[in-house]
Amino acid sequence: MKKNMGGADRIIRLILTAVIAVLYFTGTITGTLAYVLLALGTVFLITSFVSFCPLYTLVGLNTCKVKN
Repeated sequence: MKKNMGGADRIIRLILTAVIAVLYFTGTITGTLAYVLLALGTVFLITSFVSFCPLYTLVGLNTCKVKN
């Protein structure tokens, strides 16, 4: 897998994951919405750590400044 996510994308995804986690653990979001957002947050977390987003590949987007 070639990296296709830049630093800003990774930081935004990590912040969104943290916000979702806080909303869940404080009880602000519950039920099905909570589980959907937790799944989305998990995907954001994983893609942030590996710097690869499969959706970016499908649409031909690359925000990584370093060519590899």
